[in-house]
Amino acid sequence: MGMLPQAAVPVFLYFLFAAAPLEHRSATTVLWTAPAILLAALMIAWAAESAQYFVAQGFALAMLAWLQTLPEFAVEAVLAWHQQTHLLLANLTGALRLLTGFGWPAIYVTAALCHRRSGAGPLRRITLHDHHSVEVVALMVPLLYIPVIAIKGTLTIYDGIVLIAIYAAYLIILSKLPSEDHETVEDLEIIPRTIVKARRSRRILAITSLFVAGGALIYFSAEPFLASLLALATLAGMPDFIFVQWIAPLVSEFPEMLSTLYWARHPERAAIALMNMVSSNINQWTLLAAMLPIVYSMSVGAPTPIVFDAAQTKELWLTLGQAVIALIFLLNMELVWWEAATLAVLFAVPFLNAAAAQAVTWIYFGWAAIEVARMLLGQRSAPAFPLFVRMWKLYIKGTA
Repeated sequence: MGMLPQAAVPVFLYFLFAAAPLEHRSATTVLWTAPAILLAALMIAWAAESAQYFVAQGFALAMLAWLQTLPEFAVEAVLAWHQQTHLLLANLTGALRLLTGFGWPAIYVTAALCHRRSGAGPLRRITLHDHHSVEVVALMVPLLYIPVIAIKGTLTIYDGIVLIAIYAAYLIILSKLPSEDHETVEDLEIIPRTIVKARRSRRILAITSLFVAGGALIYFSAEPFLASLLALATLAGMPDFIFVQWIAPLVSEFPEMLSTLYWARHPERAAIALMNMVSSNINQWTLLAAMLPIVYSMSVGAPTPIVFDAAQTKELWLTLGQAVIALIFLLNMELVWWEAATLAVLFAVPFLNAAAAQAVTWIYFGWAAIEVARMLLGQRSAPAFPLFVRMWKLYIKGTA
């Protein structure tokens, strides 16, 4: 394979990461890098939430989800640039399973508690709106392609191109949808609410400043944060894969969890909170996964596939299985209480018994196969598909 031209490597990568082993950091470095990553994610989330009022709701949620996961992208970029191939799937699989296995049930529980506290009685399900069929069907597309990557055990630039094309198509479709009513200004947290109420010039300055400051914090914190996690793993005598898989996402995903749970306090907006999580799943299965072989190849100097070892392959199949059953739960355009509980329980089982992870993977795929068979036999409805067709005819083609 030919060498990549030097100009093909973005200049900022040279300043942010050196194509050499990670610099050794003390475990105590996490005391400032973790708060810095958290603050950066909060700044970006506040800016994105303030800016979401100017485009269609689905498109805004997709952009918000992408911006909220910038710390995830930074951590993965550090790993790829430093050619830490044994850790590349750690942060990705951990973040995805955390969003679905903990985030979705947490949204339901928050909405259900607030619904009961308001005197409205128990909340049996979160019902999606018709236009949310776009996000649901969009999640299915990368999940149909990821098994190809898992079966061949490699992630290449060509896979990245396919995944980027999927995400681009998703954004194009979302951009065609009409604007929806977002949460009222009063429903926002105090900082984005203050920004939205400000004069236009001050609003633009505040949003820009938050994006720049958040990006700068990520720029200076991502590499020492990751290095400090590896030092902590060594100190604790734990595999570095486990530390990167769970500690990094806990920090970087916290602001997203916070904002979606804030929305879920209003049960009528729980569907929007859930779609924010779904959008995050889509952008991590597509853009984040696509970035890995691209940055890795830039670091190596030639198009080079990322080859998974047995442990990474198992983690990928487990994460994919969880995503597939979660998608099937949403195909009837609702998340029922027992479905949320199931996601939480199956997410927790591997923590309680690591040896049960393989069994959980089989449960995910076996259950999914049964539900697909039920759909084909007409025993389970999947209104997401006809609703998506309706949205396509009405807004994309304009023929309805």
